[in-house]
Amino acid sequence: MLKKILKTFSLFELVKGLWLTFTYMFKPKVTINYPFEKSPLSTRFKGEHCLRRYPNGEERCIACKLCEAVCPAQAITIEAEPREDGSRRTVRYDIDMFKCIYCGLCEEACPVDAIVEGPNSEFTSESREEMIYNKEKLLANGDRWESLLAERLRKESKYR
Repeated sequence: MLKKILKTFSLFELVKGLWLTFTYMFKPKVTINYPFEKSPLSTRFKGEHCLRRYPNGEERCIACKLCEAVCPAQAITIEAEPREDGSRRTVRYDIDMFKCIYCGLCEEACPVDAIVEGPNSEFTSESREEMIYNKEKLLANGDRWESLLAERLRKESKYR
C-alpha cells in the first residue's frame, strides 16, 4: 500500500517515460521523407493489377475465368469469345478496384500468370469510373511493369 502511494506521488511512470524519450533523442532517426524517399517493397507486395503478355506480344489470358470464380469480392468480370483456331480469348476483362481487397487469389488461380498484382502502390483517381480497370488499362499496366513482374515471379517461383 505504501509502495503504491509513493509511486503515485513520485510520478515514477512519468519519469520513466521521459527517460525513454530522452534516450531516443540521440538515436538515429528512422523517418522516411516519403515523396522523395521510398522504402523498399517486398517481392510479395500486392499493388495495382496488371495483365501480362507473352514475349511475342500475344496476351496471356486464355479466358478460363478462374480468377473471376475465385475472387471473394466479385470484383472481376470476364467475357470471352472463341478464336478462329478454336481457343478462347477475352473480349472484356474488367476489375472494379473499389471492390478489390488485394488478396492475390486471382493471381494464384491463374494457370498462365496472366493476371498479377504489380509493384505500383501509388494510384489514385478523381472519379469512380477511373477505378474500373478495363482490359486495355490492365494490359498497359502489364507492359509498363513487365520487367519487374517477370523478376518478381522468377524470385517467387520456388514458393508456388
